[in-house]
Amino acid sequence: MSKFRVGFIGTGRKPERAGPMGYAMAYAHADAYKLISDCELVACADIVEENARAFAAAYGITRVYTSHREMLEKEQLDIVSICTWPMTHAELVIDCAVAGVKAIHCEKPMDYTWGAARLMAQECERRGVRLTFNHQRRFGKPFRMAKKLLDEGVVGELVRVEFGAGNLYDYGSHNFDMCNYFNDETLAEWVIAQIDYRTENLVFGTHNENQAYALWKYRNGVWGVASTGAGASLVGAHHRIIGSDGIIELGSMEPGAPALRYRRFGKGEWEVVDCGNEGMHGPGYIERAIADIVAALREGRESELCARNALNATEIIFACYESVRRRGRVDLPLTITDNPLVDLVERGEIKPQPKG
Repeated sequence: MSKFRVGFIGTGRKPERAGPMGYAMAYAHADAYKLISDCELVACADIVEENARAFAAAYGITRVYTSHREMLEKEQLDIVSICTWPMTHAELVIDCAVAGVKAIHCEKPMDYTWGAARLMAQECERRGVRLTFNHQRRFGKPFRMAKKLLDEGVVGELVRVEFGAGNLYDYGSHNFDMCNYFNDETLAEWVIAQIDYRTENLVFGTHNENQAYALWKYRNGVWGVASTGAGASLVGAHHRIIGSDGIIELGSMEPGAPALRYRRFGKGEWEVVDCGNEGMHGPGYIERAIADIVAALREGRESELCARNALNATEIIFACYESVRRRGRVDLPLTITDNPLVDLVERGEIKPQPKG
């Protein structure tokens, strides 16, 4: 069997310390592909040639480009990883799909606007291209074991999913995705939210609120709650899963708390679940995620990281911001095409002050 030819768009410069200006996620993607015997790393493109050449040298890649379109035209790639900032994702994904790439693995969030997120998913589906997003926490042991506890009825029937995080859009894309995972990918029915955005908070060039509170209801009657920024401690955990008979907590903010624990109502003690050395961020999550998207391509099946699941999470995010713009509840499906938070900032209705 011939190997899958893998290319990268957006190598970045590997930072000494990862932060809101860059993580160089292409390196993490490349490390994962290197572990898969039927993948061959053949080409990379970055608008900064120095960055592309440094990445190529690190992985023995000989074909280096500053134009992703030139790379797509010349290399006949099977898989492309896109590791650029969100506002570029839709254009790059669609270019890959039109070029005939079989599978595209893109960093999250999907895109800067709801319309672009839907368009990229639509165009890949029309062309039979497998589009996935790097919501890698789905492959972490604490999250998998929490879902197993839930499915086995250890805390009864699912009533509510909650999360506390830094923001709704950038980091929150993981959290909404996991809420949907715990609720079997059920679609949301409506969303209501409020935010505070007083100090400019750009993450990879995109606006993110300073604090938010969101409530949403799924079509199966399960509730969702998110509290971000200064309010994250209201939830007090990366995720809290409330059942009819008990609670599961992932990543509790309580000092010394384990990655995963649960407590049945009427029984005062938390029960700790051994997750080895795995926490909320890894190790090994990206490796497992990319192994799954390659296996899905090889086996002709859908990966859990599919665009359909990513859209479900992204719709809730933009519905939160649309609720702020409308000053009311937003019933789904979401029919807007823009980013309501950006619109509010550009029209001066929200005026975040520049950081110190």
